[in-house]
Amino acid sequence: MTGPLVSVIINNYNYDRYLARSIESALAQTYQRTEVVVVDDASTDGSLEVIGRYASVVPVFKTANAGQGSALNAGFLASQGDIVIFLDADDYLEPHAVARVVSEWKPGTAKVQYRLAMVDATGQVIDLFPPRDIRFDSGDVVPLLLRSGRYQTAVMSGNAFAREVLQRILPIPEAEFRISADGYLVTLAPLLGQVLSIEEPLGVYRIHDRNAWAMLESAAPERFRSLLRHDFSRYGALARKTAELGLEPPTDPGMRDWLHLESRICSLCIDPQGHLVRSDSRASLGLRGFSESRRDARLPWRRRAMLASWFLAAGLLPRRLARTLVIWRMAPEARPWPLARLLQFFRGQQRHAPRVA
Repeated sequence: MTGPLVSVIINNYNYDRYLARSIESALAQTYQRTEVVVVDDASTDGSLEVIGRYASVVPVFKTANAGQGSALNAGFLASQGDIVIFLDADDYLEPHAVARVVSEWKPGTAKVQYRLAMVDATGQVIDLFPPRDIRFDSGDVVPLLLRSGRYQTAVMSGNAFAREVLQRILPIPEAEFRISADGYLVTLAPLLGQVLSIEEPLGVYRIHDRNAWAMLESAAPERFRSLLRHDFSRYGALARKTAELGLEPPTDPGMRDWLHLESRICSLCIDPQGHLVRSDSRASLGLRGFSESRRDARLPWRRRAMLASWFLAAGLLPRRLARTLVIWRMAPEARPWPLARLLQFFRGQQRHAPRVA
């Protein structure tokens, strides 16, 4: 057999109901030079029994729960692949996923990203992630990172990384990235090579009530504080790595990123007393978000128009009304039906999609 060895590293914590599907999807890859590593982060459910059914996987058992970043670090050390895919245990890959990634791989590639079919807990298809009408960023995305700290990418299971790149950015800081450790990986990897994008969905991204971010939905103020802390951790990691590489570190990149601005204005509207950035004002965030969302050419004009209008309203309306707009934006089920129908029209009938990691 020829071609690069590909490692699929599955990270799991108490996902025994989904884990078998994830493992079997990795083992069923049509590309033969694929190894499967399964890291269990000290699960307390039936995950160990599930892993024990598969003699051909490389198991890694953590003795204490330390979070996603720690699990990915451990899985990488146990792997040997030239290309590495980190697969969440509640997600799974299409049989041809690895073969497609290898077919697109070129010298100098830092990562290949691809869309995922987004499904609910029952397997019902909701949408694509990212949605089809949102354009991936490809090639040299360093200018975007240095400007706004973000580019359009996929979530954890929608990325394949070069091992030589991972060797230069790992280990993931485990305390800062207990959850959503993909934010660290996708932020730093492009500093060391090109980003290639595949438009077809090569896997499935499952949305359910046990997703780390979804569990914060019931506590909205903490949800937004967690989003902000996650962004600030990414910015810190980006500043350290750019300085190490001799690049000019970005200055306050969140103020040029409408997704970050969205989290900040939502936090300020929902819980002004607990908001992390004491100098913020709704008016300044709303005007900045209006400007940045209007200029994001990756989004279709309808999305840009809706976002720009929402930022202005959230920033300038009385706080009580602004708070209602935040709830309607972040909880689609709370929207009055006429508004929901209107938004469906403006979004081209597409369903609500979750945020970028």
